[in-house]
Amino acid sequence: RILTAFTLAICLSSPGKAQQQCTNGFDLDRASGQCLDIDECRTIPEACRGDMVCVNQNGGYLCVPRTNPVYRSPYLNPYSNIYPPPPAPGPVPNYPTVTRPLICRFGYQLDENNQCADVDECASDSHQCNPTQICINTEGGYTCSCTEGYWLLEGQCLDIDECRYGYCQQLCANVPGSYSCTCNPGFTLNDDGRSCQDVNECTSENPCTQTCVNTYGSFLCRCEPGYELEADGVNCSDMDECSFSEFLCQHECVNAPGSYYCICPSGYNLLDDSRSCQDINECENRNFTCTPQQTCFNIPGEYKCLDPVRCEDPYVQINENRCMCPAENAGCRDQPFTVLYRVMDMVSGRSVPSDIFQMQATTRYPGAYYIFQIKSGNEGREFYMRQTGPISATLVMTRPVKGPRTIQLDLEMITVNTVINFRGSSVIRLRIYVSQYSF
Repeated sequence: RILTAFTLAICLSSPGKAQQQCTNGFDLDRASGQCLDIDECRTIPEACRGDMVCVNQNGGYLCVPRTNPVYRSPYLNPYSNIYPPPPAPGPVPNYPTVTRPLICRFGYQLDENNQCADVDECASDSHQCNPTQICINTEGGYTCSCTEGYWLLEGQCLDIDECRYGYCQQLCANVPGSYSCTCNPGFTLNDDGRSCQDVNECTSENPCTQTCVNTYGSFLCRCEPGYELEADGVNCSDMDECSFSEFLCQHECVNAPGSYYCICPSGYNLLDDSRSCQDINECENRNFTCTPQQTCFNIPGEYKCLDPVRCEDPYVQINENRCMCPAENAGCRDQPFTVLYRVMDMVSGRSVPSDIFQMQATTRYPGAYYIFQIKSGNEGREFYMRQTGPISATLVMTRPVKGPRTIQLDLEMITVNTVINFRGSSVIRLRIYVSQYSF
């Protein structure tokens, strides 16, 4: 905004001279003998240029912008006969005064001391400010202005929309002459009334049941290992790890708050991997209840006390696990020549097909050949004999067997000798203990 001021002159009388002289900006009125102001806006061609408007002043003139919202002098009012106030007077020279009636310029009046004093147009309600404006008294005049929160436009005080100019950091509500700032949830208004600061919910209220993580304007809840966040995003519930997979534990999974653990059945120990089970060999640890006459036989998860082999007539016992039927005994004619007793263990649900036992002739005679077969005990057709050589065969399990169960098979080896026209057989009586578990 440009405001150009020119010289303001005062009227002086020279001592000792009959004719009064006037300073620049004034002309002597010979009729009244007074110094009258010169209206430069009329007498000086193009006193102000461009968009500037000439405003006459006592002893000078002003150039102001044509649309200046700041300078609102009442002297621009076309209905006003008020002259602008002069600048504050400087030291008055000690000239002899002319004895004439004292006349105060506009905006001043004689006081009780016969001096020119400023007229308070605002207090006397003699101003011409709009009702939406406020009056501010000045020396020799007054100024019309607006209260804070309003701006002057074409003589009217209009509300300033502070929200439009980003006065608030987040939320803004404009009200007449002012505004109000608020913050989004998760923030608090700072002391400046405009900016917002993040609220650390984790320290102020800790809304989470376990771990709270503060974020900008909000927070997140986290759960400890073994727990999962519920749908409300705040509470944590125990995670049932056992329901996720059946392979976490070899035997049984037990859920616990925030965790789980594995257990093994009786007769097993839990290994260092905390999931696998290992059979306890009660026979090696001598943790069994067999009699001195019995033999302890370990199987997965337990043990068996085996009675001594007793050969039935007409068989005679050759050693602790073999019985023989003598050839000279007529009752042995249609019986196997020898019966060998064997014991083995097997886990439940063993994969099939699976080779589980091998049978082989101990002596091979010239001209003889051998036939291997399951003589008894295979009613469920879970096994068969596969001949693997001239004098050997393998017992193969073809169907899974579930325990606990005891299976007894008589595996027969038939010897045929066409040279001497001989046919005989030997039997292995195999007892299989199938454990309850697959490990």
